[in-house]
Amino acid sequence: MPPPQTPDEFKRVLETALLAAPAPLQVSELRRLFEDDPGGDLVRRLLVELAGDWQGRGVELVQTASGWRFQTRPEYQIYLDRLKNERPPKYSRAVLETLAIIAYRQPVTRGDIEDIRGVMVSPSVLKTLESRGWVDVVGHRDTPGRPGLYATTRKFLEDLGLRSLTELPPLTEIERIMDLVELPKTEEPAV
Repeated sequence: MPPPQTPDEFKRVLETALLAAPAPLQVSELRRLFEDDPGGDLVRRLLVELAGDWQGRGVELVQTASGWRFQTRPEYQIYLDRLKNERPPKYSRAVLETLAIIAYRQPVTRGDIEDIRGVMVSPSVLKTLESRGWVDVVGHRDTPGRPGLYATTRKFLEDLGLRSLTELPPLTEIERIMDLVELPKTEEPAV
């Protein structure tokens, strides 16, 4: 097959690579698809055009924290969920509150989280968030005991479909949702 010559041919190669990729791809990775580097500006412009080409379909091309990927549109998720035999994990109010504190106040120590929540944070809550890949220890505070500083990960952004933390909804919206959703009000053990 001859190398791509026209913008449409370049877009077709980009589209094919993104549909076949198991993970989001950065522009720098996509540029390596071509023998003659088309340059970052052209690739970005073609990605935006490609995203436009997929408007109004069940799948969309989006840019996330880790790069570009195709994903199903959120409004179609209810249909895909019918194909799944497994139930999505349920998280306790303690886990969700802890995650919100870390996301909005990062980096924070376990003590910071306890001060904000007003209750002790069970190690299982932090282990749940770490095992999910949503938070990680990114350093240690220079105080006695050198407590770990928790922050969200790139996987957290990916799973939420965000490019950066600035795209998180306002805290008032999170509080409203937390009040509307009936979650177990147990202290910590329900994870």
